[in-house]
Amino acid sequence: MNDIVPCVLAINGGSSSIKFALFESNDSLAQVSSGKIEGVGLPQGSFSVKSPHEAESQSWPVSASDHLKAAELLMNWIREQIRSSDLVAVGHRVVRGGPKYSQPQRVTSEMIADLRAISSFDPEHLPEEILLTEEFHRRFPDLPQVACFDTAFHCDMPRVATMLPIPRRYEAKGVHRYGFHGLSYTFMMEELERVAGSKAANGRVILAHLGNGASLAAVRNKASIDTTMAFTPAAGLVMSTRAGDLDPGLPSFLARSEGMTATQFDHLINYESGLLGVSESSSDMRDLLKQEAVDKRAGEAVALFCYQAKKWIGAYAAVLGGLDTLVFAGGIGENAPPVRARICEGLGFL
Repeated sequence: MNDIVPCVLAINGGSSSIKFALFESNDSLAQVSSGKIEGVGLPQGSFSVKSPHEAESQSWPVSASDHLKAAELLMNWIREQIRSSDLVAVGHRVVRGGPKYSQPQRVTSEMIADLRAISSFDPEHLPEEILLTEEFHRRFPDLPQVACFDTAFHCDMPRVATMLPIPRRYEAKGVHRYGFHGLSYTFMMEELERVAGSKAANGRVILAHLGNGASLAAVRNKASIDTTMAFTPAAGLVMSTRAGDLDPGLPSFLARSEGMTATQFDHLINYESGLLGVSESSSDMRDLLKQEAVDKRAGEAVALFCYQAKKWIGAYAAVLGGLDTLVFAGGIGENAPPVRARICEGLGFL
């Protein structure tokens, strides 16, 4: 691959994975390769890479005890593929920029300091995303890096959609509804316009990003009007291991009845709940669809997921004053026709 044209690297650093792709740095932005490092923090992980012309990914086991080691593995791989001079820029998907940053920004020491100051907003993602930018700067000090924030798509939502009904003093500290999956939603709107035309893209649209993380967005005239995720990505829909919206009295009840700490509750709603918690068997929708006929818990998990999505679609149709287009994306939204059908069942009146 050493004879390829200069490239741009796109990175999505997650809590236990790093996904990446190389693109030609020209008007075509043709993808050269993509891959992911999974199992970060586990005894054994995997590194997989796929070119656009290959049917299957190449995969091999790796040891990535933390994100620092995973970043090192990625940078070593890049050096094997292309010359350092042929890597012209890196774009990072960053979960949020807090109240200060929304639009894409050149990564600077000032921005990193600002993001570190709000790490408590998202301790599962922000520290690792900051680490990735710092490691790339250490290894490639002259390489331009740009942060693209997943909250940007929703930054101009109506004020009523951003407010949380808690004392106003917290809003001054940046505590309000942000929304996430913004990079996905931006792409979905571009694709909607390409496939269905500008009239559809400027109409009343509900976007459903349904994957391990799941959310919906209400969009009118290409602008986000509301979205299900809120101050954190744990809000809104039932997800693979996240609970979505819960009774706010539940934390204090569990603290009284089980002595559960805030840290334990955070782990419960982010890693033990959702499809996994209800089914008690799997967080993967594919597994649950296979098992629902013989396992009542799997069937109830699927039913709850579809029911919650349907409720939110009804709510957002009301917000939009009707519905012209419903768009599905994400691993579940794209690849699970039974889920799409059950969500849409009964929505013909819209």
